[in-house]
Amino acid sequence: MATFEWIIVLLLGAALLAALARNLGAPYPTFLALGGTLLAFVPSSPNWTLDPHLALTLFVAPVLVDAAYDTSLRDLRLNWRPVAGLVIAAVGTTVLAVAFVARWLVPDMPWPVAIALGAIVAPPDAAAATAVMRQVKLPHKLLKILEGESLLNDASALLVYRLAIMTMMAGHLGFGSVAPVFLLTLFGSLAAGVGCAYVLRPMMGVIHDVPIALIVQFALVFGVWIAAEAIGLSGILTLVAYAMAVARSGSQMAARMRVPIFAVWESVVFVLNAFAFVLIGMQLRPIWSRLEAGGGQAHALATAAVVLVVTIAARFAWVMVYYAFKRRRADASADPLRPRPTLGGGIVLSWAGMRGIVTLAAAFAIPETLPDGTPFPFRDLVLLCAFAVVLGTLVLQGLTMAPLIRAMVLTDDDPVGREIRLGRTHAYTTLLDAIKDDDTLSGKLLRKEYGAVVELNSSHAADAPVDDVPGGPLRRRAIAVARQRAFELRRDDVIGDDAYRVLVQELDWAELSAGGGRQG
Repeated sequence: MATFEWIIVLLLGAALLAALARNLGAPYPTFLALGGTLLAFVPSSPNWTLDPHLALTLFVAPVLVDAAYDTSLRDLRLNWRPVAGLVIAAVGTTVLAVAFVARWLVPDMPWPVAIALGAIVAPPDAAAATAVMRQVKLPHKLLKILEGESLLNDASALLVYRLAIMTMMAGHLGFGSVAPVFLLTLFGSLAAGVGCAYVLRPMMGVIHDVPIALIVQFALVFGVWIAAEAIGLSGILTLVAYAMAVARSGSQMAARMRVPIFAVWESVVFVLNAFAFVLIGMQLRPIWSRLEAGGGQAHALATAAVVLVVTIAARFAWVMVYYAFKRRRADASADPLRPRPTLGGGIVLSWAGMRGIVTLAAAFAIPETLPDGTPFPFRDLVLLCAFAVVLGTLVLQGLTMAPLIRAMVLTDDDPVGREIRLGRTHAYTTLLDAIKDDDTLSGKLLRKEYGAVVELNSSHAADAPVDDVPGGPLRRRAIAVARQRAFELRRDDVIGDDAYRVLVQELDWAELSAGGGRQG
């Protein structure tokens, strides 16, 4: 019973911290990291542990799927150079810089462990950065670069991590052994992910019940990951390819299924973030005790602090060098149609390197022992460094990101808004053509309503909010009054609960269609 009570308290605490972060305009993982740190100092807090083999599967798989569904293949193609630079070069620079510094500070640390540490802290969690950037209207291009990076850098960094751990567990792996494994893992995983999407897609097409669809979706996500790992492929790469292929073919899902399913996925990602920080917070106390027994607390803290600084500096160095090169090329080309990269954009992109759940999960996933039964070398130090990087970047960068963006005076010409208006004009014009010969009262009303939508989105009123519809504010006020009247009718026993629920559901959908779904 005590475990259940703690789960309820921790979930409530996470929700309150996230609400506070939202009110302050900060990314909620920053406050979760602070809460996880404080939990380590609560004497009566539980001491839960997690099987290292389960960590990556449990925490990373749903997060990857959620990110893959939000990733645009078109935007990835348009921004492939900066995304590839961050995914390959920036991650590689961070891995090498951290590995060399770790070896310099801890000469006894084996190279595979040092490289694994670099790979653990290399992938930024762009979800925290984009949460801030959407509030301050960062230019769309920078936002898409960060979102593309957040999906693909996990795969590149954790592929290096996996090879480093394999080398440590096997004792030695030469280039002749690593290269075939790398190539097979890379191309085999991508092919397997796309293949799984096309094979399993018909299964989802015949399910029209929300709870069953959710269970099947979660089972398939974890099943694809587990199956890929079981045959020696990368669960991360396989799942990214699978999720992106499914997302491209999932447009036919009914609205009554899509809305609750997306809401559940968003809640699951939040809960996983919360428990990742909770679990790492619980590990800090025993880690600290073991370091105290070994007399290495001061050195461990110094190592963690240096790793944090190097992690931030490595990303900053790569991004600024890349932007300097791009600015020089833009100046040399003198092409007025080619946008010139700005210094402010490079600084913001450099500072958007907050680490999060992937770093924590990868640190958790380090085996506790080697095949011969001896403890995995420097596992406690790696865990401490991982949490220090996550906490440090989320606090230092997360709380200063919004002021930095405002100070750089970056503007956005709202290309998404333009495309939404264009899409509405075409979609609703097609709708009007479909009902143009219907002379019933319903047909006339619909033509008048949807004709207003076309006029609003194709006229000069392009500065109107994209989530507004004709009479949107008026509709929302009227719906609020209608909902209150429905409540009064149920309260006075004029209608029963069954009728009340149907009526309120209709009003809820009407409010969403009137632009009531935006976060205010």
